[in-house]
Order: sequence, then C-alpha cells, then structure tokens
Amino acid sequence: MSGSLGDMGNLLKQAQVMQRELDKVREDLRTRVVQGSSGGGAVQVEVTGDRKLQSIKIAPEVIQSGDVSVVEDLVLSALRDGLGKAEKLSEESMGRVTGGMNLPGLF
Repeated sequence: MSGSLGDMGNLLKQAQVMQRELDKVREDLRTRVVQGSSGGGAVQVEVTGDRKLQSIKIAPEVIQSGDVSVVEDLVLSALRDGLGKAEKLSEESMGRVTGGMNLPGLF
C-alpha cells in the first residue's frame, strides 16, 4: 500500500513542477507580442501572447478612401490574423510544458 502512496506523492510533485512551469509560460506570453496585418500591411495590429490587443495602425490612404466597410473589413481581418498568431504562439509555448497534451482549463 505504501508504494501506491509514494507514487501519488511523486505525481503530486510532478503536477506542482508542471504548474510552476505553466505559470512561467503564461507570464512570458503576457510580454510577447505578435503582429497581424491585412491589406498588404495597410492595417496592422499588435497582440500579446495572451491575446490582448496592444495597438492598431491604419494607413492614412485606407481612411482617405472614405469606404467605411473596407476599413472595418481590413481591421477585422488584421485582428483575426494577429489573434491567430497569438493562439499559435500560446499553443506552442504551452505544448512544450504539457508535452502536447490538451489539458482543458490551462490556456
């Protein structure tokens, strides 16, 4: 019986180590920034690795076109690009700690 308790203790220690590593990865993701763009760079966004929007830049010629729907589409497209890159960065970073296991609630 004591063998199984020892195994449980080892599992607990491993889980604690993994949790500390995940906390470090989360902190790193908060500081990393990816860029998304659309319209050949006419709209650019910066998004952190934890998927927080940092900035949006819109080229003056996009605004001068006066076509609101084009501006909206370009902004939406750039955001999707940036958020997609942030998601990929997060999955890759977390995957290094979890060994690629999908652990719900960790992201």
